[in-house]
Amino acid sequence: MSILDKVETVNDVATENDAAMIDRAYLSRYLLGKWADVRLASRALAGKPEMHNIPGLGMDEHRARVLGQLKLLVENGQVHRAFPAAYGGLDDHGGNLAAFQELVAADPSLQIKSGVQWGLFTAAIAHLGTKEHHDRFLPSAMSLETPGIYAMTETGHGSDVSSIATTATFDEATGEWVINTPFRGAWKDYLGNAALHGKAAVVFAQLITKGVNHGVHGFYVPIRDENGSFLPGIGGEDDGYKGGLNGIDNGRLHFDHVRIPRNNLLNRYGDVDENGNYTSPIASPGRRFFTMLGTLVQGRVSLDGACVNASKIGLQIAVTYGNQRRQFSNSGQEETVLLDYQRHQRRLIPLLATTYAQTFSQEVLLEKFDAVFSGLDDSDASREDLETMAAAFKPLSTWHALKTLQDCREACGGQGFLAENRLTLLRADMDVYATFEGDNNVLLQLVAKRLLTDYSRKFKDADTGSLARLVMEQVTERAVTGSGLRRLGQNVHDLGSTARSVKELRDPETQRDLLTDRVETMIANIALELRDAKKTGEEAEAFNRNQSALIEAAIAHGHLLQWEAFTNALDKITDEGTRQVVTWVRDLFGLHVIEQNLSWYLINGRLSAQRASAVTAYVDRLITRLRPHAQDLVDAFGYGQEHLRAEISSGVEQERQDEARAYMAELVRSGKAPIPEKSSRK
Repeated sequence: MSILDKVETVNDVATENDAAMIDRAYLSRYLLGKWADVRLASRALAGKPEMHNIPGLGMDEHRARVLGQLKLLVENGQVHRAFPAAYGGLDDHGGNLAAFQELVAADPSLQIKSGVQWGLFTAAIAHLGTKEHHDRFLPSAMSLETPGIYAMTETGHGSDVSSIATTATFDEATGEWVINTPFRGAWKDYLGNAALHGKAAVVFAQLITKGVNHGVHGFYVPIRDENGSFLPGIGGEDDGYKGGLNGIDNGRLHFDHVRIPRNNLLNRYGDVDENGNYTSPIASPGRRFFTMLGTLVQGRVSLDGACVNASKIGLQIAVTYGNQRRQFSNSGQEETVLLDYQRHQRRLIPLLATTYAQTFSQEVLLEKFDAVFSGLDDSDASREDLETMAAAFKPLSTWHALKTLQDCREACGGQGFLAENRLTLLRADMDVYATFEGDNNVLLQLVAKRLLTDYSRKFKDADTGSLARLVMEQVTERAVTGSGLRRLGQNVHDLGSTARSVKELRDPETQRDLLTDRVETMIANIALELRDAKKTGEEAEAFNRNQSALIEAAIAHGHLLQWEAFTNALDKITDEGTRQVVTWVRDLFGLHVIEQNLSWYLINGRLSAQRASAVTAYVDRLITRLRPHAQDLVDAFGYGQEHLRAEISSGVEQERQDEARAYMAELVRSGKAPIPEKSSRK
C-alpha cells in the first residue's frame, strides 16, 4: 500500500466530528488563564504606541527610549505587583509574571530591561535581604529612582555560578566588606543597566571571613554617583551593539577593593556579625547555595511565558498571511492560497500545536510559582518541583520560539524578511533567551539529574529481592523489545490495517504510554550504566559519556509534562465544538513529538513499522483536519494589530489579492485580454 493509500485509509477513520467549530471568543478567554484580567490590562499597555520599539532606531536612541518606557511602567503601577503591600506592592506573584510576559508584544528590550530592574535587581533585595534591606533599598528600586544591576555573570563563568571569582572579604578591623575582581575573567559581564543607567548593583561574590569561603552571596553595592560617574574603585565597559535587545545597555563591571558596610550583605540565608563570625539557617553550603538561587527562579518562568507569546505573535502573522497570499494556478484557474498547500500546512500547523501545548504548560508553571512564592504551598519539595519544571520548560519554549519565528519568516517569503513585518527583529531579540537565565543545555542536565535522583530514590531502601526484581524487569523488557515480540504483538493486533493502527494512536492512553515509556526507559538505562560505573570509580566519565542521552531524556520529560498539561486543560473546556478541535491539536502535538523520535521507538522496539508509518499518516490527517481552523486558532491568541504591527497581518494582502482578481476578471469580461501564445497557435 502506498503512502497515499494509507492517508486515504486514515481519512476514513473518525470523520464524524470534522464539522466541529471553534467558539473563538470562548477559546481566547480560556487561553488567558487564571490571570486573564491582568494579562488583558498588560496587553492594553503594550498596545500603546509610546511603548513600541521603532525598527531602525539607533542603539543610543533605543536605550533612551526604553528607559523612558520603564518610567511609564512605574506610572502605570504594573511593576509593583509582586512586592510586599507594606512597600506599595500587591503581593501578587503570579499576576506579576503574567503581566510581565505580555510586554514582549511591545518590545522585548522593554520587557527584559524591566525584568533586570524589578525581576532581578529589586527581587534580589526582596528575596535575599531582610526587613532592614527592604526599608533601605526597596522603595527607590521600585520607583526607578535607583536603576539597578544584577551582577552575577562573569566573563569567565556564566552558568557555573558556584565558581565565580569575585570575592567579598570581611575586614574585621573596619567592619566592612571588600569587593574585588582579582583578574579579567572575574569581571561581571553582560549586565543590563551596567553600561549607562545603573546606580547600584546586587553583586554576587564568594563570601570570605576569617579565612573561610562560605560560598556565593549577594551584596548591595552602590555603583555610580548622581552625575552618572563610577564611584572610586569601580570601572566598566559597554558591551556595545548586540545581535538583538539593543534597547538594553548591557555592560561589564570590575571592582578594585571596593569597600561597603557590613550590613550591605543581603543576609536572609547567611550573616556575619561585627566580629566576623558567619551564621546561616541552612547548615549545608550546597543546599544554601541552591536555596538562594532558587528564590530567583522567576526569571526562567518569565522567559518561558514570554517565548510562548512570541511564538503566538509569529504564528498569528504567518497564518494570517498564508490565508490571504495566493501563488500559482493550474490551467488558468484562480491562484491557490498558500495555506492550502500541504507543505505550508506541515510547516506551520505542528508549530501551532506545540504553541498551544506550551501555553497550557506555562499556566501550570505559573500557578506552581504563585503557590510557592505566595506561601500557599512553600515546601522544599514544592520548590524543587518548581525549579525542575522551570528548567524543563524554559529550554523547550525558547528553542521553539526561535524555530517558530524562523519558519514563519520563511513561510512569508520576502515579505517576512522586511523589518516592517516584525518577524526578523523578533527572532533576533529572542535569540539570547536560549542562553540567559541558564543555558538551555545546562538547565536540561539539571532536569536529568533530578530524574536520576527520583529513580534512585525508589530503590534507596529496597532489599536484595526488590533490586533483583528490578534487574529482571530490565532483562525481560530488553528480551521483549529486542526479540521483536512487542512489534509482533502490534502487527497481530493491527492485522495490517492502517486504520486499526490509527485507532490505537488516537487513544490518549496510548499517547501517554509512548511518551512516558521513552522517558522511563532512557533514565533507567542511564541509571544502570552509572551504577555499574560507580562500582569501578568511573562515574564521572560515564556521566560525561551519557551527557547527550541525559539531555534527550530531559527533553522527553518536558514533552511529557506539556502533553499532560494540555490533556488536563482539555478536561476543563466546556464548549463541545471547541473541545473537539483543541483535542485534535493535542493529538497532533503528542503524535508529532512521537513522529520526530520514530527512530528511537523503532530501534527500541516500541513501535512496529506498520504503526510507525501510521503515526506519520495520522499526523498528516490531523494537519489537514485542522487547516480550516488555523485562523481561528491563531486569532484566539487575542493579539490585535497594535501588538502584531506587521503590515502583512493587517489585511493589506487580502486587499491586494482582491484588487488583482477584480482587475483580471474585468479584463476578461471586457474582451481586451491578450490571447495566450499557445492559444494563438491553434
